[in-house]
Amino acid sequence: MEIEIATIGGYEAVGRQMTAVRAGDDVVIFDMGLNLSKVLIHDNVETERMHSLDLIDMGAIPDDRVMSDLEGDVQAIVPTHGHLDHIGAISKLAHRYNAPVVATPFTIELVKQQIEGEQKFGVENDLIKMEAGETMSIGDSGKVDLEFVNVTHSIIDAINPVLHTPEGAIVYGLDKRMDHTPVIGDPIDMKRFREIGREGEGVLCYIEDCTNANKKGRTPSENVAREHLRDVLYSMEDYDGGIVATTFSSHIARVKSLVEFADDIGRQPVLLGRSMEKYSGTAERLDFVDFPSDLGMFGHRKSVDRTFKRIMNEGKEDYLPVVTGHQGEPRAMLTRMARGETPYELDDGDKVVFSARVIPEPTNEGQRYQAEKLLGMQGARIYDDIHVSGHLNQEGHYEMLDALQPQHVIPAHQDMKGFSGYVDLASNEGYQMGRDLHVTRNGNLIQLVD
Repeated sequence: MEIEIATIGGYEAVGRQMTAVRAGDDVVIFDMGLNLSKVLIHDNVETERMHSLDLIDMGAIPDDRVMSDLEGDVQAIVPTHGHLDHIGAISKLAHRYNAPVVATPFTIELVKQQIEGEQKFGVENDLIKMEAGETMSIGDSGKVDLEFVNVTHSIIDAINPVLHTPEGAIVYGLDKRMDHTPVIGDPIDMKRFREIGREGEGVLCYIEDCTNANKKGRTPSENVAREHLRDVLYSMEDYDGGIVATTFSSHIARVKSLVEFADDIGRQPVLLGRSMEKYSGTAERLDFVDFPSDLGMFGHRKSVDRTFKRIMNEGKEDYLPVVTGHQGEPRAMLTRMARGETPYELDDGDKVVFSARVIPEPTNEGQRYQAEKLLGMQGARIYDDIHVSGHLNQEGHYEMLDALQPQHVIPAHQDMKGFSGYVDLASNEGYQMGRDLHVTRNGNLIQLVD
């Protein structure tokens, strides 16, 4: 059976992930993502109103024209998890393919919300839920199966999909960290990865997220970030002014910790911002998390401002607003607070807790720098980088290669500089550039089996 891989997006920069695998006459697409930084540099861009070709020209979504060079029919579109760099282009591109979107329940719900907000295209692809640990047949040959393997990441319900073919398994390894003690959900299923590496023909190809391949050691568990956050917030228990926290809205485990620790220090948590309400509300509705019944979640600006007014009237010392804006996004709640555009007034000595890292990209770095400077000008005290990454460091990469023992490796989810660390460690394991280690670019085809 011929095996061919199209590296469509995410092979020259982080963002707009998209990869297609052809096994004989059957094609499976993994991820259809958005590069949000390409949108944020333009003022007042509403992607839901834009045509896909305009977004492709901006570099915001994958240029999927290489798909016309793949012989075969697309049988499934498979996003690995609910981050926008993996699902953000589904509403713009999925309608081109007569194939269902197959994903875990939380991811499917987020995809559904993306499609419902789309104003340019009618997206009528079937949405199929599949749990981690389950398998489904792909195409009519009866020779290709899709399996979901549970992984841990900075969003719940993440998986690594595995395409089983007669030539061996294709493991799509974006995005994960090796967390054996997660705050929410099950640990990464390393037992299953080791089994896949030794079953049948083994692993033909491993496509790997290289985000932290230049960082030594192991990525800490989410429990490490949780204890760091606990220590920081407990240290503020006697402070009688304002405390504000921000984190990734999609990081439900971190939001859960913030809500719990707010209560521990005698403050009422409240979640503010559209994406904060979207992700946490969805997770609670699907029973992934059990928030207190009186937890307020407000996304609409008027509702947020009313909540800020109530906090100011009743006393900042009684509340912990958890807000959007950890990257300094211009329209996010924390940035508006920093510019003095909300009823919430920051005073000298008020605490702002960033339970997130700056995504290493110039647009984000510039916006975050500006936001912190504006907060500082109002007298706020910054607590920075209370976070652990959602991606593997070097030792995690070595462990995955040992577990899977793939015949071929394709680095992804980085630019050429970001690939360098992974090329070095893969070379240490005996892989060779141009032979079985394939450093590629967007829009290329890699023929693994003729």
